[in-house]
Amino acid sequence: MSEFTAQELSHHKGRLVARLAELDSRLQGIEDELMSHQSRDWEELATEREQDEVLTSLGEEGKQELRAIFAALTRLSEGEYGYCVTCGARISDERLAILPATPFCRDCAP
Repeated sequence: MSEFTAQELSHHKGRLVARLAELDSRLQGIEDELMSHQSRDWEELATEREQDEVLTSLGEEGKQELRAIFAALTRLSEGEYGYCVTCGARISDERLAILPATPFCRDCAP
């Protein structure tokens, strides 16, 4: 595969930035939901706590994805985006279409 064109890099950057906005909105919604629980009823409180655990888990997953996107944007600005951090091979367009923040080619993915 050849090097990325400026248009391809711009496309990938746009996707990463758009996903950042989506995640930011989602994480803000999770935080707002976690802060809104004020139930006094024990049954409702137990249900809310279970929901809080799910929301906290979703929030952690979102934060991990944010870190991956910021790392991908850093690689993009350094001219290293789209190349495997392990072996240096170009990551396939198909893989980047599915996982735009991935730092690994298919062969090196954990």
